[in-house]
Amino acid sequence: MSSNAAKDLLHALFDAATAAALPDKCIAQHLPAKPKGRTIVVGAGKAAAAMARAVEQHWDGELEGLVVTRYGHGVPTERIEVVEASHPVPDQAGMDASKRILETVSGLSEDDLVLCLISGGGSALLSLPADGLSLDDKQQVTNALLRSGATITEMNCVRKHLSAIKGGRLAIACHPAQVVSLVISDVPGDDLSSIASGATVVDPSTYDDARAVFDKYDIELPPAVAALFTAKPDETPKPGDARFDNVENILIATPQMSLEAAAEVARNAGYTPMILSDRIEGESRDVAAVHAAIARQVLSYNQPLKAPAVILSGGETTVTIRNKGGRGGRNSEFLLALAICLDGLDKVHAIACDTDGIDGSEDNAGAVIGPDTLKRAEAQGLNAKAYQAGHDAYSFFEGLGDLVISGPTLTNVNDFRAIVIED
Repeated sequence: MSSNAAKDLLHALFDAATAAALPDKCIAQHLPAKPKGRTIVVGAGKAAAAMARAVEQHWDGELEGLVVTRYGHGVPTERIEVVEASHPVPDQAGMDASKRILETVSGLSEDDLVLCLISGGGSALLSLPADGLSLDDKQQVTNALLRSGATITEMNCVRKHLSAIKGGRLAIACHPAQVVSLVISDVPGDDLSSIASGATVVDPSTYDDARAVFDKYDIELPPAVAALFTAKPDETPKPGDARFDNVENILIATPQMSLEAAAEVARNAGYTPMILSDRIEGESRDVAAVHAAIARQVLSYNQPLKAPAVILSGGETTVTIRNKGGRGGRNSEFLLALAICLDGLDKVHAIACDTDGIDGSEDNAGAVIGPDTLKRAEAQGLNAKAYQAGHDAYSFFEGLGDLVISGPTLTNVNDFRAIVIED
């Protein structure tokens, strides 16, 4: 297969993965029956605006409400207001929108329906500090967590205990109305209590669990946050809380669904697909080393499958910033490490992208590599290991012209990785 043909296949796999999770395709069949009273739509996440538009297109009846999404991820809507805010570090726009969401769902009756549209990114976008905390406090903690290498589950455990709206508190604010949350998963294992920090889900975690995250990563707390964790005010709602008897959370798109869609594309192209896992976590460069070892095993021993093959995986890796750092996200960091581990191995091509279209805080979804990546880089004076040490994978792949620029996809089912192995 030529380099261009391999790139075409890699892009086709990524396109299939994102298309399978688009709100236009997965909203309609999960909409609840119309209530006797009002229908209020609220939500948060990178897909929230596209989900709101899909609801408008398929809902037969009156609608009103407000959703918050990341800057650049908004779409035109007619009845549901869309507010854009900052991600991954929260800002004033997200805080103001969160206040308005709580106001929108207050004072409802048992005859009313609150339709919550939840997707990845909602934790930062649905940002309303707990009593006694400021937006600056939350921003400091978020930045520290992002640099620490904490997993998404650990980060969301903390976020729930710094919030006045997440960790089930939004559902409590809606009580006694019926609450139906339509959820696009971006977390390993599809844990509803972790997706967007579980705004409408009971929370099994505690202040002590969140404090353990701070201790694990040696994070210095702002004084107000330290005071909150010392006082341990009212906990997040726990399993068995009767206020959740009229709350339903429905997964409408997951990483596994997207991996299966990509597997079908691989199969139709004549490759044997293997879904390694939909919930891989760990340091990006360590995960890359494991993927490289599997690719070598396929070529050397036809194990665990025979080429031509495609290895697929999802989940959410992490990047621990050990210095100031350059430009890049966890997917481009994974690919740079993979290229170094493969060291020009023939017949292996790969792509790694964030399914929301934004890898970290850059403008790329991810990047692609091939057997000639390191050779081409050397010819251009690009030292792969130096860029890796500086966490500057974006600049490395930009120099090669191998960034994947998709723009916001308007969905989010986390990382997508595909390794194409020729026979």
